[in-house]
Amino acid sequence: MTVLYRCVNISFCCLVLVMADNLKVLGQLAPDATTETVLYTVPGETQTTVSSIVACNRSSGALTIRVAVRPLGATVEGKHYLYYGKSVAANDSVFLIIGITLSDNDIVSVYASSGDMSFSIFGVETS
Repeated sequence: MTVLYRCVNISFCCLVLVMADNLKVLGQLAPDATTETVLYTVPGETQTTVSSIVACNRSSGALTIRVAVRPLGATVEGKHYLYYGKSVAANDSVFLIIGITLSDNDIVSVYASSGDMSFSIFGVETS
């Protein structure tokens, strides 16, 4: 028995979008005491994955911190806080391993009860 096959030539057109990943220190800051301060703003047309934030207390007494994520640069509100009043022991650091994703123009802001606190934020920018 003979079976006939009909061959059809189909061409596919693929558009490949290549995104570049840039692992980096996203920001470092020693803010003024009791002042909500921008630690990092996601650049336009970029997505960011924040792997960690480190808060370092450089004083001889315990201090408190706040960390907020403000979508699209919104004014900070209670719902934006990831940490509020978190204590950091004297001459110690806390490592906030959070793994959050952010879109363009989102802001991470920080606050410290004293000017003796330093913040660093680490992650990957994808553009």
